Amino acid sequence: MSASPSKIFLVCHGAWSAGWAWKKMHPLMQAAGHRLVTPSYTGLGERAHLAHSGIDLDAHIEDMLNVIKYEDLSDIVLVGHSYGGMVATGVADRARDKVRQLIYIDAFVPQGGQSLLDLNEVARPRMQELAKTGDGWRVPPNPTPPDTPPADVEWLSARRVDMPVKCFEAKLKLRGGPLTLPRSYIYATRITPADTFGPFARMTKADPAWNYYELDASHSPNVTAPDALMALLQKIAA
Repeated sequence: MSASPSKIFLVCHGAWSAGWAWKKMHPLMQAAGHRLVTPSYTGLGERAHLAHSGIDLDAHIEDMLNVIKYEDLSDIVLVGHSYGGMVATGVADRARDKVRQLIYIDAFVPQGGQSLLDLNEVARPRMQELAKTGDGWRVPPNPTPPDTPPADVEWLSARRVDMPVKCFEAKLKLRGGPLTLPRSYIYATRITPADTFGPFARMTKADPAWNYYELDASHSPNVTAPDALMALLQKIAA
C-alpha cells in the first residue's frame, strides 16, 4: 500500500458485536502505518457482563467519548458501522475538536431527535416483540449475511450477544447543531431483500456535502472483505 501519513481510526462498532469483530483489520492497519482503536460498548463483547436494561444509545456515545478522553486521541478518522452510525454521529457532535472526518460503513445516518427504530420502522414491531420475550429488554442478534464463510459464522456466533432494546429506541440528542465535518458513506452492495441501508446510500449519493462509495461486500466487510475495506478506508482518509 502507498505510504500515507499515520492516522488514528476509531471504530464505533455495530449492534450485538464489539471491538473483537475488527480483528482482521488490525494487522492491515498496522502494516499501513495507522492506529486502529476498536473499543467495545458497555454490555457487549468483553463487557457483556455489564449488560442491563438501562443501557441506551447515550451510554454508548459516552463510552466512545471516554476512550477519546483517556486515550488522549485527536485528529481522529471516526468510523461508524451499522448501529455504530448512530453512535458515531453523537460522538462527532460532542467531540467536534477531536474528529477530523467521519466514515459511515453500511450504517444508519440519524438527524437529531431520531432513533434507530425511527430510521428502520419496519423492524420496530419485531425488535420490541423480541425484547418482551428477552427479559423485557434483550434483543437477540440478527442473522449473519448468507455469504459469510462458515468459519466466520462460527466465530461470530460464539461472541455476539443480545442488545438492550433502549439502544434502538433512544433518540439521538445533537448538542452543537448540524455536523459540518467531511463525511463519507460506504454502501455494501451485496444487500439483503430488506436493503436497510439503501435509503442512506441514496441520500448521501445525492448530497454534494457527502463523499459516496460502494463496496462489493455484504453488511460486515470488516469480517468478509477486510482487504477491500482497508483499501477504501485508506483512500478516503488520504
